[in-house]
This record gives sequence, structure tokens and C-alpha cells, in this order.
Amino acid sequence: MSTFGTLFRVTTFGESHGVGVGCIVDGVPANLDLTEADVQPQLTRRRPGQSSIVTPRNEADTVTILSGTEDGKTLGTPIAMMVHNQNQKKFDYANTAQAPRPGHADYTYQVKYGTRASSGGGRASARETIGRVAAGAVAEKWLAEQHGTKIMCWVSSVKDIDLPKDIAQRLEQNPPSRQQIDDDGCLAEDDNFDYYLDRDGNRYSKADGSPMPGGGAGFEFAKGKKIFTRCPHAPTAARIAACLHELRRKEDSTGGVCTCVITGVPVGIGEPCFDKLEAELAKAMMSLPATKGFEIGEGFNAGRMLGSAHNDLFKGAANDGLLSCASNHAGGTLGGISSGENIVMRVAIKPASSISQNQETCTFDGKPHTLSVKGRHDPCVLPRAPPLLEGMAAITIMDACLRQRARSGAPLVALGEPSAKKAKSV
Repeated sequence: MSTFGTLFRVTTFGESHGVGVGCIVDGVPANLDLTEADVQPQLTRRRPGQSSIVTPRNEADTVTILSGTEDGKTLGTPIAMMVHNQNQKKFDYANTAQAPRPGHADYTYQVKYGTRASSGGGRASARETIGRVAAGAVAEKWLAEQHGTKIMCWVSSVKDIDLPKDIAQRLEQNPPSRQQIDDDGCLAEDDNFDYYLDRDGNRYSKADGSPMPGGGAGFEFAKGKKIFTRCPHAPTAARIAACLHELRRKEDSTGGVCTCVITGVPVGIGEPCFDKLEAELAKAMMSLPATKGFEIGEGFNAGRMLGSAHNDLFKGAANDGLLSCASNHAGGTLGGISSGENIVMRVAIKPASSISQNQETCTFDGKPHTLSVKGRHDPCVLPRAPPLLEGMAAITIMDACLRQRARSGAPLVALGEPSAKKAKSV
């Protein structure tokens, strides 16, 4: 199905090589200030063609709000948003008409529906996520105004390249802003030099990302071509960039893990037993293309811990009788309900399936076939993934907030909010 949510409902539409893609968002309260300027920044962060380590498909991904607002304010009616596709190359997919692409949904869509989009992956393409990112931007604005909620996502590993454990832990406990993620994970390159440059002037080898001494002839960061890794640790970002450039030369791809942290989450959202908050978040993340794993808090590591170490001990009364925790191994939920602590989750993303290497596969009728996937593809989708995870997280949290408001009829409160402060009316 193409609709997600209970009270805050998002329906996406469009195919990768169709006229356009977008969404219809129902359940947005009236009188929320909203224009395209509130939505565009996240779409720009996910757009293709933004650096040499992603697909060169050149799309501006400019959003237009078609309905649901007037004079910059929401009307309380469905909001429709659309982005036109402008740089399709359908002929790149001519050789996939007879053979399903390995790792793609060509085969399963054909079996399920008896037909499929002839190029670009159709609804299974990551272009579909534009509608999710746009809807998520709307949800984020409401959450920020109501509760000061913030959602930050960054690349924590690519292939076998991980953030150092101490850095990863520090980032989860004190998440950086999106601007910091973009800035700290940004490198510059120049075709005339054999190194990457970070914002502080440090040099890293293009061969493997290892640090290099300075001095001698060079180029300025501001004048170099930018590489956005969205890994907020320059030494790790350089290793990732070198890895992805090498994979592009080899016509191969890889995957990785993104970490997402949500702060300012109201206490008490989530609907046990089947709509527990972490269950809804898991569904949201696993509905994104190429996602293969989800964990919250300690995740799979919790299976190695003792209860005495994993339990998050309560401490002191906060506002309105709320308690906080001395640690956050649970990742922000207890019994499927938000505790008010930061929600910390990680999502594993598989290698991009479209690679240009020859693959010995078969046609739809089972005959041996050598397939090479043409087109413009990412050697790794991780650098463009954070806005997708942030969008789905925002949609899920807003929907859960509206459901709890409908249940209790009372304002929601997040840890740290003054006890006298009450949420604004819906």
C-alpha cells in the first residue's frame, strides 16, 4: 500500500521515470505556517547529482505545494506536494526488458502485478521517497513548534569503515545539528591534487583516506568540488570518500549504517500492544528502499548484556511528576511507549543493486543471460539517506503524538519543558 499513518496520513505517488513524484498529506492541523521554503531544504539534501560519490542524475527536485495552504498557512485540508522529474533516460533500461535486474524488484513486481514500470524501478525506485521527505518536513515543522522536537541522522558506517567507538557514542549522546553533520562530513577535492581537504585544512589521501602532511602547493577548501558524506567526522569521511570513488571505478557498490537520534520526544506516545512506538518506527524505516536492518537503543548488543547493566535507572522528579533516566540503553522507549529520553536508532542499508559489471543471470523465462545495468547510479546510497530516515521518523512521531492527544484529551509534555508550558492547541 502507498499510505502510512493513522491520524497523520501520508500517501505517496509517482514513478521514477514518470511525469513526477509527490505526496498527499492528510491530518495537518490548520494555521501552521507552511510554504515550499519549509520543505525544499530536505529535498535538496537528498537530491541526486550533489557530489562525485553519488549518482550524477541531475534533478533540481523543486517542490510545489498544490493544495492545503493559503497565504502561507495550512487550511486543515489535505496538502498535495509534487516534484517533476526532469532528467530521465529511459533508454538506459532497454536491456532490462527481457531480464530482471538482480537485487531489484523487477521480478517480484512482475509476478505480483503481472506488469511493471518499464524503466527506472517505478514505485520501487528511491525517487518514491521524495514524497516521504516532503511530508516529513511538514511533520518536523509541527513537532518543532509544539514540542521542540529535533531529528538528526548521519552516516555511521560504510562497508567496513566505522566511526571510532568513542566518537559514535559521543554523537549519540550529544547529537550534532544537521548543519554540523553536513559541514563536518563535507570534503573538498580538486582534480589536480591527490588529496581531499576538510574545512580545517587537513589533507587526506584520495587513495585510502589516510591523513597526509600539509605544505607545498595546494587548493582552497572554498574553491574545491564538494563531497557530502554526511559522516560528521572528517577522518572517517575521507576514508568513506576514497572507498566510494574506488567502487565507482570498479563499477561496484556497497552499503552501510545510518544512526538517527530524536530529541524532545513527548512522554507517553506509542500504542501498545501492536503499535508500540519502536514497532511503528521499525515499520517506517524498513519500508524505505534498500533497508535491511533496524535496531533501537543497544539493539542486538542488548543480547550480550546483563540486566544489571542494561536497566536504565530512574533519577529525580522532573516536571509534572515526570522522571528521567541515568542512562539510555533502551533507546527512548519502555514497553513501546516513549520515556522522554532521546530515541536512538540505527538502520542498515544494503549495497545499491544497480552495478555496471556484467552479471550472469537469466531472463524472465529462465534462459541464461549476461546483464549489465546501464544508467546513472550511486556506488552507495548512504550519503543521501539521512533526509529519508529523518522524514519517516517525523511522520511516525507526529502521528503518535496526534493519537495520544486524541486518547487523553490533554497536552503532551517532553522532558525539560517547563511545567507551566502546555502544548499549543491542535
